Amino acid sequence: MTIEEIQNEIVDEFSMFEDWEERYQYMIDLGKTLPLIEEQYKTEDHIIKGCQSKVWVHAEMNDEKVQFTADSDAIITKGVIAILIRVFSNQHPDDIIKANTDFIDEIGLKEHLSPTRANGLVSMIKQLKMYAIAYQTQLN
Repeated sequence: MTIEEIQNEIVDEFSMFEDWEERYQYMIDLGKTLPLIEEQYKTEDHIIKGCQSKVWVHAEMNDEKVQFTADSDAIITKGVIAILIRVFSNQHPDDIIKANTDFIDEIGLKEHLSPTRANGLVSMIKQLKMYAIAYQTQLN
């Protein structure tokens, strides 16, 4: 699936819920399905700066596609990073770099997060794209 197709799928899934309490519960459930980072990568080098909670992300390149794993010490944040990894993992670096993240506004995520969590969301997206830029440089 393309990044846009995955984003549309997420928008459809979130539209099934009537209120934000249900959406938060769904994000918590998504966090439980997150491809977890190996303990060896739970280091300062892998922490996303700018997040209120601790969020670790690791990226690897396989068959010219970036694969992400992550973890967080907070359940909502774990759900947020799970959504982002679902969108960006197993995609070509160039597609990750060029991808827009309008789907976040479409599902209303940013407006329903505290200001510090919203800043963390922006930091997570930046970090995932930075990994993609690093891998794209290796491909060229």
